This record gives sequence, C-alpha cells and structure tokens, in this order.
Amino acid sequence: MTNQFNFEDAVKAPQAGKNLNGKDGVLTGLIKQLSEAALQAELEQHLANEQQPNRKNGSSTKTVKSSVGSFELDTPRDSSGSFEPQLVKKNQTALTDEIDQKILSMFSMGMSYRVLISISKTCTA
Repeated sequence: MTNQFNFEDAVKAPQAGKNLNGKDGVLTGLIKQLSEAALQAELEQHLANEQQPNRKNGSSTKTVKSSVGSFELDTPRDSSGSFEPQLVKKNQTALTDEIDQKILSMFSMGMSYRVLISISKTCTA
C-alpha cells in the first residue's frame, strides 16, 4: 500500500472540486486501500494455516475496475504459489458492486480502518 487514506482530506476534496469517483477520486483510494489490506489479511491467514513451509513473496499489480473507478491493486503472493485470494481472485479485473458497497457502508458507519481490517481477517478465516 502506498498512500494511506486520509479521512480529513477526503472530506475537503469535494469542496475543492475533486471528484468522488474516477482514477483520482476520493472513494477510489479508500476502496484500493481496504482491498489491499483485506488481501494481506487473507495471505497472512493462508500462511498461518499452511502445513508446508511458506512465506510472503512480494506482490503483483493489476488494474481493477470498481463502481467508483479503476485503480492499480497490489495483490500479495506466497513463495509456493498456493495462495488463492478470495476477495479479488486471480485473473479477476473487476470488483463487484456488492463489495464496493459493503466497504463504503462500513466506513460511512464510522468504522475505522483498523476495525475494517480486523473484520476482513475474521471473514477470511
């Protein structure tokens, strides 16, 4: 993950004339950051449950389309190649509207980034 989502900047952005959607949209960064965090949580859970020795092995980047715009998603990898992400599967290039809406609704209900990551770890267990 490169840039942390800043809620204060996100609130000010529309007032400054920035878009909510699109490549540089406010919501696009939120979806990207939470998706990457959930994928990291999935990988950590996978590694914890592995019978054979395995470890993290960097990430690969792919362009993903969502209801709020396209973004570059860093997808983590494991050294044995046995990790099969569930949130954004291999070769998947679009997030479903359902995932977008769940992430945005949880954030709008006041859930912090840390709470959302905790939930994603629980869901992928």
